[in-house]
Amino acid sequence: MKFVSFININGEERAGWIEGQKVYDMNELSDGILPSKLLAFIEDHEKYTPILKELLKEEHSGTYNLGDTELLAPIPRPPSVRDFMSFELHLKNAYKNLEKEIPKEWYEAPAFYFTNHHAIIGPETPLSYPSFTKSLDFELEIACVIGKQGKDIKAGDAEGYIFGFTILNDWSARDIQMEEIKIGLGPAKGKDFATSIGPYIVTKESLQKYKIENRHDLTMTARINGKEISKGNLKDIHYSFADMIERASINATLYPGDIIGSGTVGTGCLLELSGVQQSWLKPGDTVELEVTELGILKNTIVE
Repeated sequence: MKFVSFININGEERAGWIEGQKVYDMNELSDGILPSKLLAFIEDHEKYTPILKELLKEEHSGTYNLGDTELLAPIPRPPSVRDFMSFELHLKNAYKNLEKEIPKEWYEAPAFYFTNHHAIIGPETPLSYPSFTKSLDFELEIACVIGKQGKDIKAGDAEGYIFGFTILNDWSARDIQMEEIKIGLGPAKGKDFATSIGPYIVTKESLQKYKIENRHDLTMTARINGKEISKGNLKDIHYSFADMIERASINATLYPGDIIGSGTVGTGCLLELSGVQQSWLKPGDTVELEVTELGILKNTIVE
């Protein structure tokens, strides 16, 4: 299923799913039994899923036409967002352009940072160009959404804690980021202005046919102003989502709705493609990130 959050014709935030060009409001179609917010559904999805399955057996014409709604980020206000660096090729390319070597510590355990979970934007939402940067970049990633609370989760058990997957764009102010990491605390202001997710969350069950052991064969493509500039695949990831979940949950509790980002796929950002002299993103540019089954996450940069 493809779960969404959207603004209906009355200007209300609602939760549901999409099929083709139809949007289905789960709260309305269930006569109020299912929640009106997607995070609430995810938090208690083991209780709600049987109700939803019964609902799906009935014939529905669709609550709204897709064109009459505004899709939001699937979880507009996630409890937290952790973003990992799990693709080796991304690091090889980026560090080569920065004339550095990949730290040996990267091969010892998956690394992540917390980004601003209050700065989430959805598909088609304009991105205001940050006033403090001259080097705006995108980053093509996939994120998993946690579906069950857990602590000290082992990699072998991690799949039971995943609700689904979505596309993530980790927007980056490269000039600010490069200055900040010299201090040793990792990216902060260079990353906290926006993260795009969407257009929907696809359940893990819907992606089973793409499963290869503990990874997925999902093509990841990036386009700028309609021109393809990057193509990669999730199956090439060095650390699996199970590895990431195990690392994140050591002596720490993960909660339903928490976002776990994969990190950038190889060649999935401008920094990798042409180095620090790259012609960076500018107002008027449109970035489209497409992933097999996960749809297209599209944002246009504005002044």
